[in-house]
Amino acid sequence: MAPLGEGSDDPLLPDLPRGPLHAARARASFPWKELALFWEGPDMLRFKKNIFSALENDPLFAHPPGSLSLEKYRELNFLRCKRVFEYDFLRVEDLLGSPQRTFGSAIYNSGSERHFKYLPKIFNMEIFGCFALTEVSHGSNTKAMRTTAHYDPTTEEIIIHSPDFEAAKFWVGNMGKTATHAVVFAQLYTPGGQCHGLHPFVVQIRDPKTLLPMPGVMVGDIGKKLGQNGLDNGFAMFHKDARQHFSESLGSLSSGRVAIAGMSVVNLKLAVSIALRFSATRRQFGPADEEEAPVLEYPMQQWRLLPYLAAAYALDHFSKSLFLDLVELQQGLLGKDRSTRQAELGREIHALASAGKPLASWTAQRGIQECREACGGHGYLAMNRLGDLRDDNDPNCTYEGDNNVLLQQTSNYLLGLLVHRDQGGARIESPLKTVDFLEAYPNILGHRFEGCSPEDCLDSSVPLAAYEWLVCYLLRESYQKLNQEKQSGSNDFEARNNCQVYCCRPLALAFLELTVVRRFHEHVHQPHVPPSLRAVLGRLSALYALWSLDQHTALLYRGGYFSGEQAGKMVENAILALCAQLKDDSVALVDVIAPPDFILDSPIGRADGELYKNLWSAVLQESKVLERASWWSEFSANKPVIGSLKSKL
Repeated sequence: MAPLGEGSDDPLLPDLPRGPLHAARARASFPWKELALFWEGPDMLRFKKNIFSALENDPLFAHPPGSLSLEKYRELNFLRCKRVFEYDFLRVEDLLGSPQRTFGSAIYNSGSERHFKYLPKIFNMEIFGCFALTEVSHGSNTKAMRTTAHYDPTTEEIIIHSPDFEAAKFWVGNMGKTATHAVVFAQLYTPGGQCHGLHPFVVQIRDPKTLLPMPGVMVGDIGKKLGQNGLDNGFAMFHKDARQHFSESLGSLSSGRVAIAGMSVVNLKLAVSIALRFSATRRQFGPADEEEAPVLEYPMQQWRLLPYLAAAYALDHFSKSLFLDLVELQQGLLGKDRSTRQAELGREIHALASAGKPLASWTAQRGIQECREACGGHGYLAMNRLGDLRDDNDPNCTYEGDNNVLLQQTSNYLLGLLVHRDQGGARIESPLKTVDFLEAYPNILGHRFEGCSPEDCLDSSVPLAAYEWLVCYLLRESYQKLNQEKQSGSNDFEARNNCQVYCCRPLALAFLELTVVRRFHEHVHQPHVPPSLRAVLGRLSALYALWSLDQHTALLYRGGYFSGEQAGKMVENAILALCAQLKDDSVALVDVIAPPDFILDSPIGRADGELYKNLWSAVLQESKVLERASWWSEFSANKPVIGSLKSKL
């Protein structure tokens, strides 16, 4: 890989505009363009550049002045969606040839080859789809969903039925106003009354020409939400016959959860880009009689923001790698692979996705809020976008499964491995090797922290070893607690419930954090990492690992892995040291993950760093200082009335 520096004329990575941030970029220990090529690859960089350039030059994607009504906002979003399909950025064949460019469609991920006939119609906007899983009375508990699909073999018809409003499909994106077809999940019944569990069905819900509901379908909009109001979430009830054959559910739930993890990472990347560019140019306080210092120079600001920058990189790599694992699973299923390994791969990915979504969405939730506060009052200004990012990320913690409920899927997977092992089963191993370390479970529990100085912690291999111990410890605690509950007379349902808060929940999170740490560590320590990037990537890996581990300090002490006050202090001092080392690299690290200014759309986060000039320009445009408030005329006309009221009072 040929190194690229500032001043190179590569059109793929043009130089960023000069301004107050230029000095901060000059202090970086690595060439940001070289990291961008390593991190994304030239094909993905070119793909993104084509999209960003097209959107910036299209008037339909211009940032509208002021706020839009709900109806206008949704109309604009629909027209933009239509235009994206018209650009043909992602052709149908790319779903198969370049899966990393998309976090997939429900039809591609759920259906068989006969369902692929819908894909061209989706891409040319003949039909518009939605994913109908959640019901009014059930979201996370998919087994209890009440929409039914009865198969009649004499007519080869599926009868989709909603017994009552509680069974109505609810919170379905695009269903409120625009969707013509839905992938509807229903309990499949065959003659004789046998239930085969939840299956997906492609159901037409509206006439594509009139957008009026199809016979047997009641469909509508659920109203305004706390955020993401450009999306018309809707509901539907069914009393419908459809000539369709059923197919297996091929990992749609995992696909959705992996996609949400990726969406959360995007939100986090946008937030840290805004906050760190602001922090590098915002000056406050300093030594007497000297120029005020950028707030990024303060250790507190570094400690608040830089771990989230490291998390953005670590979780970005994890979500991408898990998506490629999911593609492998889907390709096997489409190829009718029914091997034991394929089944084990499905269970492992389900466990990773079920904890990956909570970790990514919660990290983004906390990170965006920290970024908002770290930008002071300017962070609260709507035009700087941190509020929108916070509101739009918030539902990621809920849809496709409540985070705390999803974590139970992961802990159940881990407990099942231990139970199988104790019952004389085969060794613990998995296709993706995320649980292979548990084969040494008894030995790992005997390990203890052996660091002697903060420098010992500056490589992610140290927290990696600590995480392996922590997962083994929490697995033992969860296993013992579960058995104690059962021995005390609790049934299986009660026993599992009573184990969640302090055992199974932290077990699932620690296991997923370990997986993220391990994958990031292996990625940045592979032989073909360019020499100029090894140090900075190693620091990012160590910072994310230590910062995440630091949240479990009490458990590390309680279980005996840490002893004495020095162990905890070493971790804290190492975190602060890594923050200080990464401070001068932070603006260049942001340049790698930040989109163009038009997409970032934040005056305080623009690439030139002209903080106050950009803010002034945005304020002028927003306030329209020469215009009188729209309500003033009415107020003036009513002055006599107001005056008479005052006199009476």
